[in-house]
Amino acid sequence: MKIDLSGRAAIVTGGSKGIGFAVATRFAASGADVAVVARTGETIKEAVAAISKSTRTRVIGVQADVSKAADIQRAYDEVMKAFDKIDIVVNNAGTSRAMPFEKVTDEILYDDLELKLFAAVRFIRLVTPQMKERRWGRIINVLNIGAKAPRANSIPTSISRAAGMAMTKALSHELASHNVLVNAMLVGFIRADQHVQRAKRANMTIEEYYKAYEKEIPIGRVGEAEEFANLACFLVSEQGSYITGTAINVDGGRSPVV
Repeated sequence: MKIDLSGRAAIVTGGSKGIGFAVATRFAASGADVAVVARTGETIKEAVAAISKSTRTRVIGVQADVSKAADIQRAYDEVMKAFDKIDIVVNNAGTSRAMPFEKVTDEILYDDLELKLFAAVRFIRLVTPQMKERRWGRIINVLNIGAKAPRANSIPTSISRAAGMAMTKALSHELASHNVLVNAMLVGFIRADQHVQRAKRANMTIEEYYKAYEKEIPIGRVGEAEEFANLACFLVSEQGSYITGTAINVDGGRSPVV
């Protein structure tokens, strides 16, 4: 299936590495102008350079800490200056943070909600007026399978992601009549930089680390970021024009619930 996003402009937060980078790359390859938003300037430059090599679309990088409201406003303003509009938002910022309940302080929970929930809320608040005016918009909230089926020792991530899923459903009803579609994609176990860091802390090679988790995945392997990006591209395209209010597991069957 050929997907054409020509004429669309997208923001991808957490877009310099892993899933976000794969999504930004796929969107650009399909013809969209793409803004990569991330915290680290050097990785943003590398991501923009890599994506730009294989596309003629406009690709820009915006350095911002999306857990801060002022940075979100600045990032929005920079993207609007470059593209004049925003059609697609992928709220992808934030890595999994999980621990026993007794160790979760108010500060830890607050910080996680700022990064994973309020960042999405603030971006959506900024972009929806123009989407409604043009009667076209696509919003994807990247969550994880713990939003539906939280495990023990999974707080604060399971709380912030479950809140993101509830927001997705509520917004899908509010915005559907304006042709603004809102969906969630729930990550299972997909190759990403956060796993590389965890493998190092566990004194394991990355392949040893992945191998240890493969037994939990019915399909028998760890997912690739590009596989996640393919679905994201479909959801924001015209081919996905009748899909809204869903929370789709992208997990090789790992989640115990549909």
